[in-house]
Amino acid sequence: MRKSIIGISLVSLVGLSACGSSGLFDRDRPDEFAVSRQAPLVIPPDFALTPPQPGQPRPQTGGVQQQTLEAMFGGSQARSVTESAIVGQAGDADAGIRSSVGDAGTFTVDKGSVTRDIIAAPEGDGQAAQAATPE
Repeated sequence: MRKSIIGISLVSLVGLSACGSSGLFDRDRPDEFAVSRQAPLVIPPDFALTPPQPGQPRPQTGGVQQQTLEAMFGGSQARSVTESAIVGQAGDADAGIRSSVGDAGTFTVDKGSVTRDIIAAPEGDGQAAQAATPE
């Protein structure tokens, strides 16, 4: 009988120590008085919106290609002063330039590895420059 009383009192002591703020079973609890309700979200009215006309296309749908371009580049942007000056100096392009560039009859020069080697050459003052011809 004495052992059961000691056992019950120890279990009660451990159980009651969990209710305290210090000791073996210390836990961090939220402060129930610090909790407050958030105000509900309110959507302000937009008086500039007009109802759609029957049969008219939706304003946000301009075609898949147009939506893709706007998603990638953010829509049309105004040109800067520098860009406008460069485009103005370049002049008008030939209307059929895109079709003639990829044509097999268009004369092109393959500059090959020589130009690549010249561009990749280290910068220097030119005093120790040498030229060699391939054999």
